[in-house]
Amino acid sequence: MKILALERELPEADAGKFAPLLEAEARRVWELTQSDELRDVYFRADRSDAVLVLECAGVEQAQDLLASLPLVAAGLIEFELIPLAPYPGFGRLFSRPDVQ
Repeated sequence: MKILALERELPEADAGKFAPLLEAEARRVWELTQSDELRDVYFRADRSDAVLVLECAGVEQAQDLLASLPLVAAGLIEFELIPLAPYPGFGRLFSRPDVQ
């Protein structure tokens, strides 16, 4: 299942605590990418929040993977998880009600 993960910085996060964790964060993101569970990594163009595309069995597995990120573990960021389903609309292009 594809899951979209939208980062948000927690309001109580101390800005000074980010810098020491950024190398470890990048390393863990690399590991998840290499494991094929993290398919895509982006930053929003309008602000510096990450947008991740995960391939997981479900939302619970996605939560576990994201909990392994140093910035999440330190309580600096969290992710909104959005499970995705395939778009079914293309079937309308090929179904013909007059054919049985």
